[in-house]
Amino acid sequence: MLTEAEQSAVESTKTGIPPGDPEPKLGFWQQFWEDVDCVFDRDPAARNRWEVIFTYPGVHALFLHRIAHWLWKRRWFFLARLLSFLARSFTLIEIHPAAKIGRRFFIDHGCGVVIGETAEIGDDVTLYHGVTLGGTSWNKGKRHPTLENGVIVGTGAKILGPVRIGEKARIGANAVVIQDVAPGMTVVGIPGRAVIPPHQRRIPAHGIDLDHHLMPDPVGRAIEQLLHRIQDLEAQVARLNREREQVRQDQVRGEAEYS
Repeated sequence: MLTEAEQSAVESTKTGIPPGDPEPKLGFWQQFWEDVDCVFDRDPAARNRWEVIFTYPGVHALFLHRIAHWLWKRRWFFLARLLSFLARSFTLIEIHPAAKIGRRFFIDHGCGVVIGETAEIGDDVTLYHGVTLGGTSWNKGKRHPTLENGVIVGTGAKILGPVRIGEKARIGANAVVIQDVAPGMTVVGIPGRAVIPPHQRRIPAHGIDLDHHLMPDPVGRAIEQLLHRIQDLEAQVARLNREREQVRQDQVRGEAEYS
């Protein structure tokens, strides 16, 4: 049997990647095709590459952003902002050219998505329409969220400020998140609350749960617990009333016998 180190060395000879190193950096067109192909893992409506390339605004916005980001890093700020503006006009998705976006990023439907200047997005992240990665300050510096690998953000969610969303966390539809989220947690509500620990979550084989309508409601759960508590208290009051009535009847009978 080979040790882990030996197995890693064997794999490195096959792939050409030194053991322990991150994924290799792709060329522009390699990354483009990777962005296209990742759609098939997350959208069952996707049929073929041509359909994705020509009809998915999220793919268009990401393609143009990668060009704008390349221009931004070379300090061609006006051209980068102009391209970002044209992309927003065409796709209804606004991504600041300075935003850092990792591999296999997917925006489903796309309309109304806003990603701010200092936002950072890891690999395999999915956003649905209406998502905002916004800031809460006019000061320069880090003021937008950081999304780690594998994060899923539901429809209409707002993540505001320099918060960090941990790896494989899920943000429910229309949630407003203003605090850090631990890895693997599910967050819903306004303000966002983490409601399900990882060991209680239902994770399908492919690792992406699209049942947003089944996400738990922390307020509803709190009300349910209060109702159960009220029922318990009413049962206790009824029992005490019966006991008091029994004691009163016993006293009446005792007084009658004594007299």
